[in-house]
Amino acid sequence: MTNDGSPAQGTPSFFTNTDALPVVGLTGNEGKVIPRKRVWSWAFWDWATQPFNTVLITFVWVPSFLTSTFFIDPDVVGTAGEDAALGQLASNLGYGITAAGLLIALLAPVLGQRADRTGQQKSQLFLFTALLIAAQLGMVFVQPGAEWFWMGVALIAIGSIFGEIAGVSYNALLVSISTPKTVGKVSGLGWGFGYLGGIIALAAVVGLILGGVLDGAVASTFQLIALGATIWTVIFVIPIFVNVPEPPKLTAAEKVGFFRSYVELGRSIVRLWKDSRPTFWFLLASAVYRDGLSAVFVFGSVVASIVFGFTFTDLVIFGIALNLVAGVATILAGRLDDRFGPKTVIVVSVFGLVACTLGVFFLVDLGTPMFWVAGLILALFVGPAQAASRSFLARVTPAGKEGEVFGLYATTGRAAGWMASLAWGVSISLAASQTLFGLLGIALVLLVGGIMVLFVKAPPASRREQVSPQK
Repeated sequence: MTNDGSPAQGTPSFFTNTDALPVVGLTGNEGKVIPRKRVWSWAFWDWATQPFNTVLITFVWVPSFLTSTFFIDPDVVGTAGEDAALGQLASNLGYGITAAGLLIALLAPVLGQRADRTGQQKSQLFLFTALLIAAQLGMVFVQPGAEWFWMGVALIAIGSIFGEIAGVSYNALLVSISTPKTVGKVSGLGWGFGYLGGIIALAAVVGLILGGVLDGAVASTFQLIALGATIWTVIFVIPIFVNVPEPPKLTAAEKVGFFRSYVELGRSIVRLWKDSRPTFWFLLASAVYRDGLSAVFVFGSVVASIVFGFTFTDLVIFGIALNLVAGVATILAGRLDDRFGPKTVIVVSVFGLVACTLGVFFLVDLGTPMFWVAGLILALFVGPAQAASRSFLARVTPAGKEGEVFGLYATTGRAAGWMASLAWGVSISLAASQTLFGLLGIALVLLVGGIMVLFVKAPPASRREQVSPQK
C-alpha cells in the first residue's frame, strides 16, 4: 500500500485494499458477509438479458427467421439456388455483426473508464440495459422480405452493442458483490443463471408451439417471440437496480471530455503494460478466444438450420438441451475455478471447443446425430470458459479500474464480432456460399486464442489458495 492508502502499482484489487469493498454477498476468508439477496439480484441480470442471446440471436429469431427463406427471393425458394441464397444471408449476418464489434471496440473501454471516474457504473448499466430493451422491441416490427433483412441485422447488431456495453458495468460490479474466496463461484453463478434462464425462455416457446399458439411457418410468430423477450427483460432486470448499490468511487480522478477519454485510455493501456502485465496480456489473448466463443453460439444454430435442416421446433429443443448442459457445467466449473485457477478452466474449454468445431466440419456426413453429440459436448465448454475469463480478469485488475478494464475486456471479447464473424463470413464467401465452411473460420480464431492464453501468466499459486474453498 502507498502512504495515501491506495493500492501499490501492479497489485490486483482482490489482494489489496479489500476493506474498501462493500460488504455484499457470501462469507470469505476475510470474514466479510455478503447478503445472498444482493448476489442473486446481481445474477438475475444475466437471467433477464438471456432471451436476447438465446432466443433471439442463437436458437429462434436469427436462424429460423432472419437467415431463412422469409428473406430471400420467393422465385429462388425450392430451387438449386436456395442454399446459396441462404449462405449469402449467413455471410451478410457475419458482416453486420463485424460492424457492431468494431463500434463496441471503440466505445466500451471509454465508457467503462468514464463510469469509473464518475462512480456511475450502475447508472450506466441502467441506460444501456434500457437501450437493449428498445432494440429488442424494434425487432417486433421487422417484416419478412429481402428489403427488411438489413433492418433485422441492424437491430441484432445494435442490441449486441448496447448489451455488451451494459455488460461492462455489470461485470465491473462483480468485485463489489463477491469476496476473494468467492469470486469464481459468484461469476459462475451469473453465467449459470443466464443459461438456466435461457432454458425457461426456450421451454416457454416450446409450450406455445405445442399449444398451437406459435407456428414457425408464420412471420407473426417471430414478432410475438421478440415481444415476449422484451417483456421478460423488463421484468427481470428490476432486482439488480433495486437491491445492488452503486459501488463506491475508488479513484480520485478529474472528469474529462468524451474525446479526451481516448487519450486517457491510451495512457491506461500503457499503465497496464507497466504495472499489471498479466492483465495486459490476458486482454490480448481473450480478444481472440472469447470472440470465438461467442461465434460458436451465434452461428452454430445457423449451421444447424441451413446445413443439417433443423426446423423451428428442432432448434428450440436443441437450445433447451444445450442451455441445460451449459448452465450446470458453468455453475460446477465455478468451483473448479476457485480450486484450480481460472486459466486451467479456460485452456481446457477453448481446446475442447476447437475439437468440437472441427469434428462437426469433418464428420458432417454422419448427419444430425453427430451434430447433437458435438453440440452437447460443446455446451460443456462454452459457459465455463466465459465465467472463468471474467474471474481471471477480476483477480488481476488494479483497484479502482474495474469499469475501465472490463470495458477493455468487452472490447477484446465478444466485442470482436469483427474477428470471428469476419472469418465466418469470408470463409463462406471463399467456399462459394457453403455455410458449413464458416466453421473453419471460427475454429481458426479459437485455436489462435487458445495458443495465446497458454502464454498468459496466471495469478501465483499462493493467491489462488486465498480464493480456493477450504478443505
